Amino acid sequence: MTRQPVRLTALLFSLGLCFGAYAQDRPHNVILFVPDGLRSQMVRPDTAPAMAQLRDAGVAFTNSHSMFPSVTTANASALATGHSLGDTGNFANTIYVGFPVPGAKNSVTPFLEDDAILGDMDEHFAGDYLNAETLLAAARKAGYNTATIGKSGPVLIFDHTERSGQLSVIVDDSSGSPKGIALPQWVVDGLAAANLPAVPPARGDNGQSGNATTPGTLTPNINQQQWMADLLSKVVLPRFNADNKPFAAVFWSRDPDGTQHNQGDSLNQVTPGINGPTSLAAIRNVDNNLAQLRAALAALGLDKTTDIIISADHGFSTISKQSATSPSAKEHYSDTPEGFLPSGFLAKDVAHALNLPLWDPDHDSTRVNKNEHTVHGNGLLGSDPSRPSLVVAANGGADLIYIPAQIGKKESNRLTKKIIAAMLAQDYVSGIFVDGRLGKFPGTLALEDINLKGSARTPSPSIIVNFRSYTTGCEQPTTCAVEIADTGLQQGQGMHGTFSRADTFNFTAAAGPDFKSGFVDDAPVSNADIGKTLAALLKLSIPDQGKLAGRVLNEAMPGGQMPKVVKKTLVSGPGSNGLKTTLAYQLVGATKYLDAAGFAGRTVGLPTSPAAKTGTDHSK
Repeated sequence: MTRQPVRLTALLFSLGLCFGAYAQDRPHNVILFVPDGLRSQMVRPDTAPAMAQLRDAGVAFTNSHSMFPSVTTANASALATGHSLGDTGNFANTIYVGFPVPGAKNSVTPFLEDDAILGDMDEHFAGDYLNAETLLAAARKAGYNTATIGKSGPVLIFDHTERSGQLSVIVDDSSGSPKGIALPQWVVDGLAAANLPAVPPARGDNGQSGNATTPGTLTPNINQQQWMADLLSKVVLPRFNADNKPFAAVFWSRDPDGTQHNQGDSLNQVTPGINGPTSLAAIRNVDNNLAQLRAALAALGLDKTTDIIISADHGFSTISKQSATSPSAKEHYSDTPEGFLPSGFLAKDVAHALNLPLWDPDHDSTRVNKNEHTVHGNGLLGSDPSRPSLVVAANGGADLIYIPAQIGKKESNRLTKKIIAAMLAQDYVSGIFVDGRLGKFPGTLALEDINLKGSARTPSPSIIVNFRSYTTGCEQPTTCAVEIADTGLQQGQGMHGTFSRADTFNFTAAAGPDFKSGFVDDAPVSNADIGKTLAALLKLSIPDQGKLAGRVLNEAMPGGQMPKVVKKTLVSGPGSNGLKTTLAYQLVGATKYLDAAGFAGRTVGLPTSPAAKTGTDHSK
C-alpha cells in the first residue's frame, strides 16, 4: 500500500528535476534597443533618465565603439552578424556595387536604407549580400520568436533573407507599402485589437530638412516611433509571452538620428548645432520609448527573464561646409550658400584634379558641368559613365572611392597617386586609407589597418577619404564636435561618418539576468561584440564567415573577469606635404577597436600635433 505514493513521489521529483534542468538550460530573452545616432556622453539623468537608470543599474560600457565608416547600415551589419565591415561588405550607407540596382532607379551607387534595394543586393550577391547568417535568422531557425521593428534599412538587415513576412516580424516605416515586408496575420489582427493604425504614420514635419534659406524640423519623430513602441509593447510582446518561447527582438529608433540630421535650430551656424532644443527633445523621445518597453516587460512578468542591450550605431557631429582650398567651393550653386561646399564636393574636386568628366549615377548618368553638383553626392568619373575610371560614393563624414575591376594595375596605380596628391592638398581631409592591393603610399594607411579587408562579397573600396573634425570648445569634446560632411544637408545640421571619436563613441549599456549589476566596463567594446554577445546569450552557434569577428563580452557577466587592454598608435610615413595619417586603437587579444584616425590636429580624439615617430601594427 505504501509503494504507490513512493513511486508517484519519485516520478514527481524526476519531473521536477527535468523541468529545473530545462528552465536552467533555456536561454533568456534578448532585446537589442538601438537609439540611432546617440552620443555616449549625452546620456544623463536630465537628458535621458530611462537610459541613464538602466546603465547605472546594469552595465555601463564607457569605452564603446562604432564601426568606421561610422554610418547606419554599416553598423547594422556588425550588430546583426558580429563581424567588422571587411567581412560583411556593408562598407557604408552608400556603396558602389558594380551593377545597376533596380530599386535605386538603376544607380550603381545605391543608398542601402531601403527594403527593395536590400532585396536587389541579396539577389545579385548569391542570395546573401552579407555572406553571413544574421542573429535573428539563426534565432528564428532555432525555433525562437523573432521581431525587428523600427527604421527602414537596418531593421531588415537583421533578417534580410526572410522576405515572406510569415516567419519573423519585420516592421519598418515602409510597412504597408510595396517596398515593405508583409506582416503576419496575427500582427495585423493585434494592431486592430489594440486600436492602432494598420500602417505606421509618416514622419510628417520631422522629415523636413529645409534648405539653404529655410530651417529644417523643430519636431522629433514622436508619432511614428510611438506607433513602433506601441506595436512592440502592446502586440508583439504579449504574443511572445503567451507562446512561452524564448525570443529575440530588435527595436531600432530613428531618433535621435533623424531629428539631429534635419533639425532647424542652427541654420548655417555650427552652434548650437545638434545641441539645440530639437535634438535634445529627440533624445528624450527615444528615452520615452525605452521606458514604455521596460514597463511592458514588467507588466507581462518578462523583466526578470529578459536581457536588454542598448547600443547606438554611431555618434554624431554638427555639419560644416567650409573650405579655403576646394575648387568646388569656388563655384556657384542655386542651393548652396556662396563659398560653401556643395553636395558632392569630393567627386567634383577629384574630377577637377584628374581632369576627368563627372557624371551623376543617380540621375541617369547625366554630365555634371561647372556650377552643378550631383543629386546625392555620388559620382562617376571618366570619359564613359558606363565604364567609369573612378566611382565616388558619398557618405557624409567620409567618402569611398572605387577603382573598378576593369581598370588595369598600372592605371590604377597612376590614378591612386593622383587622388592621394589631390586629397593631401585639401584642408577638409583628415586621413586617407588605401586598399593594400594597390600598394603603399606616403601619407596613407591601409584598409587592412582598419578592419576593412576580409571575406566581403561586395566590391571593396579602393580609397577612403576621412573628413576634418574639430570642436566648438565644450567640456566634453565628443558632444560638441563639428565635421566637414559631403551631404545635401546644411551647415549647422547633423551628420556622422568620420573617424572622429565623436562619431565612433556610441552609447552602449546592458541590464538583465545575464549581466552584472552596477558595473562599469571600461574595456573597449564594439558593435561587432554586441552581435557576438547577443548570439552567446541565446546559446546560438553561428559559424564565422571571416576572421574579423567581435568577442563575447564575458567581463560584463557574473563571474567574468576584465580582459587585458593594450593601447596603440599607428602612424604612416609623411606625404608630400608632411601630413601623416594616424590611427589610435586598442587591442583585446587580437580584436582591434578603432578610436580615431586622421591628420594630427584635424580629427577629434587625436593629438593636436603630429606623433613623434611612425609605428607598425602588431595586431596581425
